[in-house]
Amino acid sequence: MFHNDLGKTGPSRTYLTELCTLRDIEARVAGVEGGEPSMHPITKESVTRPSVRQSVARESLPLLAGAAFGTGGVGAVLALADIGSPLRAPFTFFFLVVAPGAALASVLRGLDPLSRIVVAVTGSVVIDLIVAQVMLMLHLWSIRGGVAAVAVVSIALFLLPLVRRAYRRPTAPGKRAP
Repeated sequence: MFHNDLGKTGPSRTYLTELCTLRDIEARVAGVEGGEPSMHPITKESVTRPSVRQSVARESLPLLAGAAFGTGGVGAVLALADIGSPLRAPFTFFFLVVAPGAALASVLRGLDPLSRIVVAVTGSVVIDLIVAQVMLMLHLWSIRGGVAAVAVVSIALFLLPLVRRAYRRPTAPGKRAP
């Protein structure tokens, strides 16, 4: 038996469950008896709180969207201007996948996030393949034309929700919408 530093008498092995709370230990380590510790304890709950993860994701989303928009825009400009650059192929590919995918995702607001991502990526590949097939059937194949056609289809899909909202008429309180 010995007298430990927390004022308890016990065997030489002291388990964490027998000790005082973490706040008491921090107060003693900080040298402030009965006062607030100098730093907040890091607990599993404080690290994995949904509000912390959601706020970080919410704050970084505009940055990621801006970077994706810039990368896609650079890819489209490099392809349309026929500028020879080692970044032309990956940035143009990024544009061809992300532009129609983002446009489809904006139309599919009713789906849950994972389903919306899967449908948007699949739809962007389908849009690219349809544009390429139509251009090949019409004997109009060109890289510039393909990028321009995908850009036009993507812009049309982006504008679709805006047009839908503009043509929705407000109904009277007692009447149903058509």
